[in-house]
Amino acid sequence: METARNTDDTGEPRQGDPIADPPDGTAAPPKTGWRRWVMDTRPLRHRPFRRLWTSTTVTAIGSQLTAVAVPKQVYDITGSSAWVGYASFAGLVPLVVFGLWGGVVADRMDRRTLMLVTNAGIAVTSLLFWAQSFAGLDSVPLLIVLLAAQQGFFGMNSPARNASIARLVPADELPAAGALQSTVAQTGMIVGPLLAGALIPVVGLPALYLADAIALCFTLWAVWRLPALPPLSSSVRESSAKGSSVTGSSVREGEPDGRSRAGWRDVADGFRYITAHRVLLLSFLADIIAMVFGMPRALFPQLASHTYAPWGEGFALGLLFAAIPLGAVAGGLLSGTFSRARRHGLMVIVAVVAWGLAISGVGLSSSLWWAAAFLAVAGVADMVSMVFRGAILQSAATDHMRGRMQGVFTVVVAGGPRIADLLHGTAGSLLGPRTAVAAGGLLVAVLMLGLAVAVPDFRRYTA
Repeated sequence: METARNTDDTGEPRQGDPIADPPDGTAAPPKTGWRRWVMDTRPLRHRPFRRLWTSTTVTAIGSQLTAVAVPKQVYDITGSSAWVGYASFAGLVPLVVFGLWGGVVADRMDRRTLMLVTNAGIAVTSLLFWAQSFAGLDSVPLLIVLLAAQQGFFGMNSPARNASIARLVPADELPAAGALQSTVAQTGMIVGPLLAGALIPVVGLPALYLADAIALCFTLWAVWRLPALPPLSSSVRESSAKGSSVTGSSVREGEPDGRSRAGWRDVADGFRYITAHRVLLLSFLADIIAMVFGMPRALFPQLASHTYAPWGEGFALGLLFAAIPLGAVAGGLLSGTFSRARRHGLMVIVAVVAWGLAISGVGLSSSLWWAAAFLAVAGVADMVSMVFRGAILQSAATDHMRGRMQGVFTVVVAGGPRIADLLHGTAGSLLGPRTAVAAGGLLVAVLMLGLAVAVPDFRRYTA
C-alpha cells in the first residue's frame, strides 16, 4: 500500500513533503489558449486523489441505480406515492443524524479506515436490497429499514471522503478537485436514472441493486489503496488550515483534543466553530438560501401538466428534471474558466445571485425550451457555487474540524431541497407555480446580495 510520503533521488522518504506533490516534484505548466477554458485536471496528477475520484465515477452511477430502484419497488408494492414520500423521509433522518456524528468521527480517527468501514456497510445494504428483491419479499417496512441503514452509512462516509481531499491535493487545486468531484456526481444523476429506466424492463430491479453492490467493491479497493489519513498532530494543524497537505510521518494516531470518544458535545463544538468563523457561516447560509428559496423541483409536475402541457407532460417533466444537472455537467467541463479564481467568497456570491435570477427566469417563461435553458444556466451557477463553497470549507477550516464541517455540509445539501419541496409546494398551491418559482428566485438574489453587503469579509475572502 502506498504511504503518504514522497521519496528523494535516493529513493528514501522525504519528510515534510505534501502527499499531493507531483511524482517528479515539478509543477505542471500553466494552460494557454483554449485549454484554459476546459476542466482543470491537475488534481488527477496525484495518485491518491486519482484513485478516490475514479472510484467516485463508478459509484456515482451505481448509487443512482439504487436511488431509482427503491422508490420504484415501493410504488410497485403499494401503488401509493405517499409511501414513496414516507420512505424518502425515513432515509433523511439517519442521513442527518449520522452525517453530523460522522463528521465528528472523521475528525477523530483515520479517515481512510472510516471510509473502508462505511463503504463496506453501504455495499452490504446493497446486497441485502438485492436479496430481498430477488426473493420477492415485497416488504415495505424492510425496504425502509434497509434504506435508513444505507443512508446512515452514507451520512458517515461523506464527511470523511470530502474532508480527505485537502490532504490529497495542494491548496491551489482545491477548486479544481471540487469541480472534478461535482461533475462526476452530476453526470451520475443524469446517466444513472436513464440507465435504470432502460434496464428495468430488461433485467428487472434485482439486477440494479446487484450492479450497485459490485460498483461498491471497486470503491473499497480504491479506498484500500489510499494512504493513511489519521488526525493531524497539533504541530501541523496550522499549516493544514492554510491548505497544505502533510505526510504520514507528520501525523500521529489519537485524538486531536485529548478526548477518547466522539460525542454530541463535539457536534455542538462544530456548530460553535461555524458561528465563530463568519466565512464558513456565510458559505452555509449561501447554500441554504439558494436551495430553500430557489429549488422549485416540487413544482415541476404541476408545471409539466399545466404550463408546458402542449409539449407533452412526460417529455416536459423529464426535461425539467434533467436541465439542472445537464447545466452543472457543462459547467464542470468548462470549469477551467473559473476554478483558478482566487476570490472564493465573491465567486459564491455571484453564483448564488445568478442561480436566483435564472430560477426567476424559469417562472417567467411560458415556453418549455426557455424554462429548460434557464434551468441549465442555474445548473452552471450551482456548479460554480459548489466548487467554491467546497474550497472554502477545505481551506478556511483546520484539519481537525474539517470532518464536522463536511458533516454539516452533508446535512445542508440533503435537507435544503427537502425543505424547499415543502415551501414551494405550499407557495405553488397559493400563488400558482410560475409566480412561486419567480418570486423564490428573486428572493434568493435579494437575500444573497444583502448578506454580501452586510458581511464584507465574505466577499473579500481569498484563498
